[in-house]
Amino acid sequence: MTAAPDPSRPYVTITADTHAGASIDVYREYLDPKWRDEFDAWRGAYRNPSQKHIGGKKTKNWDTQERFTDLERDGVCAEVVFPNTVPPFYTKAFHVSPPPQPDQYERWLAGIRAHNRWLAEWCQEAPERRAGIGLIHLNDVDEAIRDVHWIAEHGLRGGLLLPQPPDDMKHILPLYAPEYDRLWAAIQDCDLVMNQHSGAGAPDYGPYPTADPLWILETPFYSQRGFKQLIFGGIFERFPGLRFILTESGCAWVPELLRRMDMIHAGIKAGMIGEMDYSRTAALSEPPSFYARRNCWYGASFPSPREVRDRDVVGVERICWGSDYPHYEGTFPHTREALRLTFADIDPAETRMMLGENAARLYGFDLEALRPVAERVGVTPEGVATPLEEVPEGASSPMFRRVLAERKQARA
Repeated sequence: MTAAPDPSRPYVTITADTHAGASIDVYREYLDPKWRDEFDAWRGAYRNPSQKHIGGKKTKNWDTQERFTDLERDGVCAEVVFPNTVPPFYTKAFHVSPPPQPDQYERWLAGIRAHNRWLAEWCQEAPERRAGIGLIHLNDVDEAIRDVHWIAEHGLRGGLLLPQPPDDMKHILPLYAPEYDRLWAAIQDCDLVMNQHSGAGAPDYGPYPTADPLWILETPFYSQRGFKQLIFGGIFERFPGLRFILTESGCAWVPELLRRMDMIHAGIKAGMIGEMDYSRTAALSEPPSFYARRNCWYGASFPSPREVRDRDVVGVERICWGSDYPHYEGTFPHTREALRLTFADIDPAETRMMLGENAARLYGFDLEALRPVAERVGVTPEGVATPLEEVPEGASSPMFRRVLAERKQARA
Protein backbone atom coordinates (compact mmCIF):
# COMPACT_ATOMS: atom_id res chain seq x y z
CA MET A 1 0.00 0.00 0.00
CA THR A 2 1.45 3.36 -1.05
CA ALA A 3 1.88 5.87 1.76
CA ALA A 4 0.08 9.19 1.44
CA PRO A 5 2.34 12.13 0.47
CA ASP A 6 3.72 14.08 3.40
CA PRO A 7 1.66 17.32 3.56
CA SER A 8 4.66 19.15 5.02
CA ARG A 9 6.90 18.42 2.03
CA PRO A 10 8.09 21.52 0.10
CA TYR A 11 5.92 22.92 -2.64
CA VAL A 12 6.95 22.22 -6.24
CA THR A 13 6.75 25.82 -7.44
CA ILE A 14 6.25 26.38 -11.16
CA THR A 15 5.92 29.94 -12.32
CA ALA A 16 3.48 30.06 -15.23
CA ASP A 17 4.83 33.45 -16.30
CA THR A 18 8.47 34.15 -17.08
CA HIS A 19 10.07 35.82 -20.09
CA ALA A 20 13.20 35.02 -22.08
CA GLY A 21 14.81 35.54 -25.45
CA ALA A 22 18.12 35.67 -27.24
CA SER A 23 20.19 38.78 -27.77
CA ILE A 24 19.54 40.46 -31.09
CA ASP A 25 22.92 39.46 -32.50
CA VAL A 26 22.52 35.81 -31.50
CA TYR A 27 19.21 35.62 -33.36
CA ARG A 28 21.13 36.05 -36.62
CA GLU A 29 22.38 32.46 -36.62
CA TYR A 30 18.82 31.18 -36.12
CA LEU A 31 17.45 33.06 -39.13
CA ASP A 32 16.85 31.34 -42.43
CA PRO A 33 20.08 32.16 -44.35
CA LYS A 34 18.19 34.05 -47.06
CA TRP A 35 17.31 36.74 -44.50
CA ARG A 36 20.76 37.31 -43.04
CA ASP A 37 21.93 40.05 -45.40
CA GLU A 38 18.72 41.96 -44.77
CA PHE A 39 19.16 41.34 -41.04
CA ASP A 40 22.65 42.86 -41.17
CA ALA A 41 21.27 46.03 -42.75
CA TRP A 42 18.43 46.20 -40.21
CA ARG A 43 20.75 45.50 -37.28
CA GLY A 44 23.10 48.29 -38.28
CA ALA A 45 20.28 50.83 -38.00
CA TYR A 46 18.41 49.38 -35.01
CA ARG A 47 18.56 51.03 -31.59
CA ASN A 48 16.86 49.35 -28.62
CA PRO A 49 14.17 51.67 -27.19
CA SER A 50 14.74 50.21 -23.69
CA GLN A 51 18.37 50.95 -22.91
CA LYS A 52 18.08 50.98 -19.13
CA HIS A 53 18.83 47.69 -17.41
CA ILE A 54 19.56 47.08 -13.75
CA GLY A 55 22.70 45.01 -13.14
CA GLY A 56 22.60 41.92 -15.34
CA LYS A 57 18.92 42.16 -16.17
CA LYS A 58 19.52 41.86 -19.91
CA THR A 59 21.51 38.64 -19.56
CA LYS A 60 18.79 37.15 -17.39
CA ASN A 61 16.89 36.58 -20.64
CA TRP A 62 19.25 33.87 -21.85
CA ASP A 63 21.99 33.03 -19.32
CA THR A 64 20.90 29.66 -17.90
CA GLN A 65 23.24 29.68 -14.91
CA GLU A 66 22.32 33.21 -13.86
CA ARG A 67 18.65 32.52 -14.43
CA PHE A 68 18.47 29.35 -12.34
CA THR A 69 20.53 30.95 -9.59
CA ASP A 70 17.96 33.76 -9.47
CA LEU A 71 14.94 31.47 -9.66
CA GLU A 72 16.11 29.05 -6.97
CA ARG A 73 17.08 31.86 -4.61
CA ASP A 74 13.62 33.26 -5.24
CA GLY A 75 11.92 29.96 -4.47
CA VAL A 76 11.09 28.77 -8.00
CA CYS A 77 11.65 25.24 -9.36
CA ALA A 78 10.48 25.48 -12.98
CA GLU A 79 9.10 27.97 -15.48
CA VAL A 80 6.72 28.53 -18.39
CA VAL A 81 8.54 30.84 -20.80
CA PHE A 82 7.01 33.69 -22.80
CA PRO A 83 9.10 35.87 -25.18
CA ASN A 84 10.88 39.00 -24.01
CA THR A 85 13.70 40.29 -26.23
CA VAL A 86 13.29 41.93 -29.64
CA PRO A 87 13.11 39.40 -32.52
CA PRO A 88 14.76 40.21 -35.86
CA PHE A 89 13.05 43.02 -37.82
CA TYR A 90 10.78 44.05 -34.91
CA THR A 91 10.84 47.43 -33.16
CA LYS A 92 9.97 45.99 -29.73
CA ALA A 93 9.24 42.68 -28.04
CA PHE A 94 6.69 40.32 -29.61
CA HIS A 95 4.24 40.22 -26.70
CA VAL A 96 3.76 44.01 -26.74
CA SER A 97 3.86 44.43 -30.52
CA PRO A 98 0.77 44.62 -32.73
CA PRO A 99 0.38 41.92 -35.38
CA PRO A 100 2.39 42.70 -38.53
CA GLN A 101 1.07 44.87 -41.31
CA PRO A 102 1.05 43.22 -44.76
CA ASP A 103 4.36 44.86 -45.73
CA GLN A 104 5.97 43.63 -42.45
CA TYR A 105 4.63 40.11 -42.45
CA GLU A 106 7.35 38.15 -44.28
CA ARG A 107 10.20 39.69 -42.31
CA TRP A 108 8.42 39.40 -38.96
CA LEU A 109 7.53 35.80 -39.75
CA ALA A 110 11.22 35.10 -40.33
CA GLY A 111 11.94 36.85 -37.03
CA ILE A 112 9.56 34.76 -34.90
CA ARG A 113 10.77 31.56 -36.54
CA ALA A 114 14.32 32.50 -35.53
CA HIS A 115 13.03 32.96 -31.97
CA ASN A 116 11.28 29.59 -32.02
CA ARG A 117 14.45 27.83 -33.18
CA TRP A 118 16.48 29.52 -30.46
CA LEU A 119 13.85 28.78 -27.80
CA ALA A 120 13.60 25.08 -28.65
CA GLU A 121 17.37 24.73 -28.35
CA TRP A 122 17.54 26.81 -25.15
CA CYS A 123 14.77 24.81 -23.45
CA GLN A 124 16.74 21.63 -24.09
CA GLU A 125 19.41 22.92 -21.69
CA ALA A 126 16.95 22.00 -18.90
CA PRO A 127 13.91 20.31 -20.49
CA GLU A 128 12.40 19.14 -17.19
CA ARG A 129 12.40 22.72 -15.85
CA ARG A 130 11.25 24.71 -18.88
CA ALA A 131 8.10 24.81 -20.99
CA GLY A 132 8.76 27.17 -23.88
CA ILE A 133 5.92 28.95 -25.70
CA GLY A 134 6.32 29.22 -29.48
CA LEU A 135 5.17 32.16 -31.59
CA ILE A 136 2.77 32.28 -34.55
CA HIS A 137 1.14 34.94 -36.73
CA LEU A 138 -2.46 34.95 -37.99
CA ASN A 139 -1.91 36.81 -41.27
CA ASP A 140 -1.75 33.53 -43.21
CA VAL A 141 -3.59 30.52 -41.76
CA ASP A 142 -1.55 27.99 -43.74
CA GLU A 143 1.72 29.40 -42.39
CA ALA A 144 0.27 29.51 -38.87
CA ILE A 145 -0.63 25.82 -39.13
CA ARG A 146 2.89 25.09 -40.36
CA ASP A 147 4.29 26.81 -37.27
CA VAL A 148 1.90 24.92 -34.98
CA HIS A 149 3.25 21.62 -36.29
CA TRP A 150 6.84 22.85 -35.94
CA ILE A 151 6.21 23.88 -32.32
CA ALA A 152 4.76 20.46 -31.51
CA GLU A 153 7.50 18.54 -33.30
CA HIS A 154 10.30 20.46 -31.57
CA GLY A 155 9.14 19.94 -28.02
CA LEU A 156 7.89 23.42 -27.11
CA ARG A 157 5.40 21.99 -24.64
CA GLY A 158 4.42 25.45 -23.43
CA GLY A 159 2.32 25.54 -26.59
CA LEU A 160 1.84 28.69 -28.62
CA LEU A 161 1.27 32.38 -27.96
CA LEU A 162 -1.98 33.25 -29.73
CA PRO A 163 -2.06 36.82 -31.08
CA GLN A 164 -5.04 39.04 -30.30
CA PRO A 165 -5.85 41.12 -33.41
CA PRO A 166 -6.90 44.67 -32.42
CA ASP A 167 -10.33 45.75 -33.58
CA ASP A 168 -8.84 48.51 -35.73
CA MET A 169 -6.62 46.06 -37.65
CA LYS A 170 -8.79 45.04 -40.58
CA HIS A 171 -6.31 42.92 -42.56
CA ILE A 172 -6.39 40.16 -39.90
CA LEU A 173 -9.65 38.39 -39.10
CA PRO A 174 -11.04 38.37 -35.53
CA LEU A 175 -10.53 35.17 -33.53
CA TYR A 176 -14.18 34.13 -33.92
CA ALA A 177 -13.95 34.06 -37.75
CA PRO A 178 -14.71 30.54 -39.10
CA GLU A 179 -11.69 30.78 -41.39
CA TYR A 180 -9.56 29.86 -38.36
CA ASP A 181 -11.24 26.49 -37.82
CA ARG A 182 -8.41 24.71 -39.64
CA LEU A 183 -5.97 26.32 -37.21
CA TRP A 184 -7.98 25.31 -34.13
CA ALA A 185 -8.17 21.76 -35.47
CA ALA A 186 -4.39 21.66 -35.90
CA ILE A 187 -3.78 22.99 -32.37
CA GLN A 188 -6.20 20.43 -30.94
CA ASP A 189 -4.65 17.59 -32.93
CA CYS A 190 -1.17 18.59 -31.73
CA ASP A 191 -2.46 18.87 -28.13
CA LEU A 192 -0.87 22.28 -27.64
CA VAL A 193 -1.86 24.90 -25.06
CA MET A 194 -3.11 28.21 -26.45
CA ASN A 195 -1.63 31.06 -24.40
CA GLN A 196 -2.52 34.73 -24.40
CA HIS A 197 -0.69 37.34 -22.38
CA SER A 198 -1.72 40.76 -21.12
CA GLY A 199 -0.66 43.71 -23.24
CA ALA A 200 -1.99 42.40 -26.55
CA GLY A 201 -5.02 43.43 -28.56
CA ALA A 202 -5.12 47.16 -27.83
CA PRO A 203 -5.82 49.60 -30.68
CA ASP A 204 -3.37 52.22 -31.91
CA TYR A 205 -3.85 55.17 -29.55
CA GLY A 206 -1.80 57.51 -31.72
CA PRO A 207 1.18 59.76 -30.89
CA TYR A 208 -0.47 61.55 -27.97
CA PRO A 209 0.67 62.09 -24.36
CA THR A 210 -2.48 60.32 -23.16
CA ALA A 211 -1.68 57.15 -25.11
CA ASP A 212 0.36 55.50 -22.33
CA PRO A 213 -2.11 55.97 -19.45
CA LEU A 214 -4.99 54.90 -21.68
CA TRP A 215 -3.09 51.78 -22.71
CA ILE A 216 -2.37 50.92 -19.07
CA LEU A 217 -5.98 51.59 -18.04
CA GLU A 218 -7.56 49.58 -20.85
CA THR A 219 -5.07 46.70 -21.04
CA PRO A 220 -7.27 44.45 -18.83
CA PHE A 221 -10.26 44.94 -21.15
CA TYR A 222 -8.34 44.16 -24.32
CA SER A 223 -6.48 41.28 -22.69
CA GLN A 224 -9.80 39.58 -21.98
CA ARG A 225 -11.03 39.93 -25.56
CA GLY A 226 -9.60 36.59 -26.66
CA PHE A 227 -11.25 34.79 -23.75
CA LYS A 228 -14.65 36.25 -24.67
CA GLN A 229 -14.26 35.82 -28.42
CA LEU A 230 -13.18 32.19 -28.24
CA ILE A 231 -16.06 31.28 -25.93
CA PHE A 232 -18.86 33.21 -27.67
CA GLY A 233 -17.42 32.28 -31.07
CA GLY A 234 -18.12 28.62 -30.33
CA ILE A 235 -14.48 27.60 -30.77
CA PHE A 236 -14.47 25.53 -27.58
CA GLU A 237 -17.81 23.98 -28.54
CA ARG A 238 -16.51 22.86 -31.94
CA PHE A 239 -13.07 21.90 -30.62
CA PRO A 240 -13.66 20.57 -27.10
CA GLY A 241 -10.07 19.40 -26.67
CA LEU A 242 -8.57 22.90 -26.82
CA ARG A 243 -6.85 24.32 -23.74
CA PHE A 244 -6.59 28.09 -23.30
CA ILE A 245 -4.87 30.18 -20.63
CA LEU A 246 -4.85 33.94 -20.20
CA THR A 247 -1.72 35.01 -18.31
CA GLU A 248 -0.79 38.09 -16.28
CA SER A 249 -4.41 39.16 -16.16
CA GLY A 250 -5.29 37.85 -12.71
CA CYS A 251 -8.57 36.04 -12.18
CA ALA A 252 -10.65 38.27 -9.88
CA TRP A 253 -12.59 39.42 -12.96
CA VAL A 254 -13.71 35.92 -13.94
CA PRO A 255 -16.84 35.37 -11.78
CA GLU A 256 -18.55 38.63 -12.72
CA LEU A 257 -17.65 38.39 -16.41
CA LEU A 258 -18.95 34.83 -16.65
CA ARG A 259 -22.13 35.86 -14.83
CA ARG A 260 -22.75 38.54 -17.47
CA MET A 261 -21.84 36.20 -20.33
CA ASP A 262 -24.22 33.56 -19.02
CA MET A 263 -27.01 36.16 -18.80
CA ILE A 264 -26.45 37.18 -22.41
CA HIS A 265 -26.42 33.54 -23.46
CA ALA A 266 -29.71 32.92 -21.62
CA GLY A 267 -31.31 35.88 -23.40
CA ILE A 268 -30.13 34.67 -26.80
CA LYS A 269 -31.43 31.16 -26.04
CA ALA A 270 -34.76 32.73 -25.13
CA GLY A 271 -34.76 34.63 -28.43
CA MET A 272 -34.90 38.14 -27.05
CA ILE A 273 -33.03 40.56 -24.80
CA GLY A 274 -35.29 43.51 -24.06
CA GLU A 275 -36.58 44.67 -27.46
CA MET A 276 -33.75 43.01 -29.40
CA ASP A 277 -34.82 39.92 -31.34
CA TYR A 278 -32.24 37.11 -31.28
CA SER A 279 -34.48 34.33 -32.55
CA ARG A 280 -32.21 33.89 -35.60
CA THR A 281 -28.94 34.10 -33.68
CA ALA A 282 -27.12 30.81 -33.14
CA ALA A 283 -26.66 30.12 -29.43
CA LEU A 284 -24.08 27.96 -27.75
CA SER A 285 -25.32 24.59 -26.56
CA GLU A 286 -24.08 25.32 -23.04
CA PRO A 287 -23.65 28.57 -21.10
CA PRO A 288 -20.25 30.29 -21.41
CA SER A 289 -19.29 29.28 -17.85
CA PHE A 290 -19.41 25.64 -18.96
CA TYR A 291 -16.67 26.19 -21.56
CA ALA A 292 -14.65 28.31 -19.16
CA ARG A 293 -14.63 25.49 -16.60
CA ARG A 294 -13.74 22.90 -19.23
CA ASN A 295 -11.33 24.70 -21.56
CA CYS A 296 -9.83 27.70 -19.75
CA TRP A 297 -7.09 28.39 -17.21
CA TYR A 298 -5.80 31.62 -15.66
CA GLY A 299 -2.17 32.61 -15.27
CA ALA A 300 -2.52 34.72 -12.14
CA SER A 301 0.85 36.45 -12.12
CA PHE A 302 1.91 38.06 -8.81
CA PRO A 303 -1.65 37.72 -7.44
CA SER A 304 -2.87 39.65 -4.43
CA PRO A 305 -5.11 37.89 -1.89
CA ARG A 306 -8.12 39.43 -3.66
CA GLU A 307 -7.18 37.64 -6.91
CA VAL A 308 -7.49 34.19 -5.37
CA ARG A 309 -10.35 34.97 -2.97
CA ASP A 310 -13.02 33.51 -5.31
CA ARG A 311 -10.93 30.50 -6.31
CA ASP A 312 -13.83 28.15 -5.56
CA VAL A 313 -15.92 29.99 -8.18
CA VAL A 314 -13.10 30.35 -10.72
CA GLY A 315 -11.95 26.79 -10.07
CA VAL A 316 -8.92 26.38 -7.83
CA GLU A 317 -7.64 23.72 -10.23
CA ARG A 318 -7.61 26.33 -13.03
CA ILE A 319 -5.37 28.96 -11.41
CA CYS A 320 -1.64 28.95 -12.17
CA TRP A 321 0.58 31.25 -10.12
CA GLY A 322 3.33 33.26 -11.86
CA SER A 323 6.24 35.50 -10.83
CA ASP A 324 6.76 37.37 -14.15
CA TYR A 325 10.55 36.99 -13.91
CA PRO A 326 12.61 39.02 -14.85
CA HIS A 327 10.21 41.97 -15.28
CA TYR A 328 10.33 44.86 -12.82
CA GLU A 329 6.63 44.46 -12.06
CA GLY A 330 7.24 40.80 -11.18
CA THR A 331 8.00 39.60 -7.67
CA PHE A 332 11.72 38.79 -8.14
CA PRO A 333 13.76 38.95 -5.91
CA HIS A 334 10.99 38.96 -3.28
CA THR A 335 8.89 36.02 -4.46
CA ARG A 336 9.11 34.16 -1.16
CA GLU A 337 7.65 37.19 0.62
CA ALA A 338 4.99 37.57 -2.07
CA LEU A 339 3.87 33.97 -1.53
CA ARG A 340 3.48 34.64 2.19
CA LEU A 341 1.51 37.80 1.47
CA THR A 342 -1.00 36.03 -0.77
CA PHE A 343 -1.19 32.40 0.37
CA ALA A 344 -0.58 32.51 4.15
CA ASP A 345 -4.25 31.92 5.01
CA ILE A 346 -5.04 29.43 2.24
CA ASP A 347 -5.34 25.66 2.69
CA PRO A 348 -1.90 24.21 1.82
CA ALA A 349 -3.53 21.61 -0.45
CA GLU A 350 -5.07 24.40 -2.54
CA THR A 351 -1.85 26.41 -2.41
CA ARG A 352 0.07 23.38 -3.68
CA MET A 353 -2.26 23.21 -6.66
CA MET A 354 -1.97 26.90 -7.57
CA LEU A 355 1.79 27.13 -7.02
CA GLY A 356 2.69 24.21 -9.24
CA GLU A 357 0.43 21.21 -9.64
CA ASN A 358 -2.03 22.97 -11.96
CA ALA A 359 0.77 24.20 -14.23
CA ALA A 360 2.33 20.73 -14.18
CA ARG A 361 -0.89 19.16 -15.47
CA LEU A 362 -1.49 21.86 -18.06
CA TYR A 363 2.05 22.05 -19.47
CA GLY A 364 3.28 18.51 -18.86
CA PHE A 365 5.88 19.01 -16.13
CA ASP A 366 7.00 15.90 -14.25
CA LEU A 367 6.43 16.71 -10.58
CA GLU A 368 8.57 13.81 -9.38
CA ALA A 369 11.49 14.96 -11.55
CA LEU A 370 11.17 18.42 -9.99
CA ARG A 371 10.93 17.21 -6.40
CA PRO A 372 14.72 17.24 -5.78
CA VAL A 373 14.75 20.88 -6.91
CA ALA A 374 11.84 21.61 -4.58
CA GLU A 375 13.76 20.07 -1.65
CA ARG A 376 16.74 22.26 -2.47
CA VAL A 377 14.65 25.43 -2.96
CA GLY A 378 12.72 24.81 0.23
CA VAL A 379 9.42 26.66 -0.13
CA THR A 380 7.46 24.88 2.60
CA PRO A 381 3.81 25.07 3.71
CA GLU A 382 5.00 26.21 7.12
CA GLY A 383 7.08 29.02 5.64
CA VAL A 384 4.34 30.24 3.29
CA ALA A 385 1.81 30.16 6.15
CA THR A 386 3.86 32.76 8.05
CA PRO A 387 2.03 36.07 7.48
CA LEU A 388 4.04 38.92 5.96
CA GLU A 389 3.86 42.01 8.13
CA GLU A 390 6.02 44.41 6.10
CA VAL A 391 6.68 44.94 2.42
CA PRO A 392 10.29 44.06 1.54
CA GLU A 393 12.53 47.06 1.09
CA GLY A 394 13.10 47.79 -2.59
CA ALA A 395 10.23 45.60 -3.84
CA SER A 396 9.11 46.87 -7.24
CA SER A 397 6.11 44.62 -7.86
CA PRO A 398 2.78 46.49 -7.81
CA MET A 399 1.21 43.58 -5.96
CA PHE A 400 2.83 44.75 -2.72
CA ARG A 401 1.43 48.27 -3.13
CA ARG A 402 -1.95 46.87 -4.13
CA VAL A 403 -2.21 44.72 -1.01
CA LEU A 404 -1.23 47.65 1.22
CA ALA A 405 -3.94 49.77 -0.39
CA GLU A 406 -6.52 47.00 0.06
CA ARG A 407 -5.59 46.59 3.73
CA LYS A 408 -5.82 50.34 4.30
CA GLN A 409 -9.22 50.43 2.63
CA ALA A 410 -10.43 47.49 4.72
CA ARG A 411 -9.35 49.23 7.95
CA ALA A 412 -11.16 52.40 6.85
